[in-house]
Amino acid sequence: METVAPQKEIIDAVKAAGGDAFKSCYQCGMCDTVCPWNRVHRFSMRKLVREATFGLTEIDSEDIWRCTTCGKCPQVCPRDVRQIESGVALRRIATEYDVFAGAAAPIPGIAANLRAEGNPFGEARSKRADWAKGLGVKRFEEGMEVMYSPGCYLSYDPRGKKIAKATVEILQAAGVNFGILGTDESCCGESIRKTGDENLFRTLARSNIAQLVANGVRKILVSSPHCYHSFKNEYPEFMVHFEVVHITEFIHQLITDGRLKLTKPVAKNVTYHDPCYLGRHNGIFEQPRQALMAVPGLQLTEMAENRKNSFCCGGGGGRIWMETPKGERFSDLRLEQAAATGAQVLVTACPYCITNFEDSRLGRADGGASIEIKDMTEIIREAI
Repeated sequence: METVAPQKEIIDAVKAAGGDAFKSCYQCGMCDTVCPWNRVHRFSMRKLVREATFGLTEIDSEDIWRCTTCGKCPQVCPRDVRQIESGVALRRIATEYDVFAGAAAPIPGIAANLRAEGNPFGEARSKRADWAKGLGVKRFEEGMEVMYSPGCYLSYDPRGKKIAKATVEILQAAGVNFGILGTDESCCGESIRKTGDENLFRTLARSNIAQLVANGVRKILVSSPHCYHSFKNEYPEFMVHFEVVHITEFIHQLITDGRLKLTKPVAKNVTYHDPCYLGRHNGIFEQPRQALMAVPGLQLTEMAENRKNSFCCGGGGGRIWMETPKGERFSDLRLEQAAATGAQVLVTACPYCITNFEDSRLGRADGGASIEIKDMTEIIREAI
């Protein structure tokens, strides 16, 4: 494979993104043993690390886009190689410098949509708050308890809008004084950053920060773990610090404080899937489970791979915007694991997970009749 930039440019760019950690790797292969890709398709993070370490330009252009940044390899790596940061650095090089022939990000339409309308779907910015019509949702004003940020999926996707509605009804039932920014809000930029488009991420982040500050926002409530991760861990790079709370944490606190009463039985056997960016990346494991167990009549059954060992749905790292061939979808395997528990409902707390699981459910032999896919808010809403 021919390159269009010198090897030194590759090495320097990887170093600038923290890729010096690649040199710590002694090729033990622990990353490959836990990588979900190796359940469906041959992929070696160890090989990618080795090639990047020595500035090789024969890197398979498809390989740099496979990583879902699920976080399983960093937690078993004995040498702190920082595979995610360095892998994203390779994508940044491919995106900005066209170093690897034919390796540009396979989502040009998504970037264009984000620039034009502030959301990956390319829907009109003017429609961003349409999901809230008729629900009594107010525009955020300084002094409100929390600003609710539903994110792009819950603002535009038909399935996601149902989750946003359930969330609003829960907040209203608990007497939470909240509002939204609506058309003044843009995509958080987390997924586009993971595909290597650093400049676009910074543009989106600066736009959001300007609106948050101008509106006096101090506390942000989010539904997406990816928004949570970006607002909480990445926006501080711009010297701002907001209190960021995920809806699963908030609901658990509302129940604990007695503000949210769950009185209606939901007599179902459910299993809970830990989203990578909620669990492994941010340590939120128990609050969703405790909230679910507070639902009268509900039985919670764990899958074998849970909490820090949860199996990725396949949507992180920008993969939610890329086409994954049938037979290579992590969500198909995860749904099999859920069905094996005997659960009637697979519950999660991430719009990417919901989207992938719904697709996999419809592809099952029974057409998905044997198992439902629910966001945690939808279960909680049933119990009010």
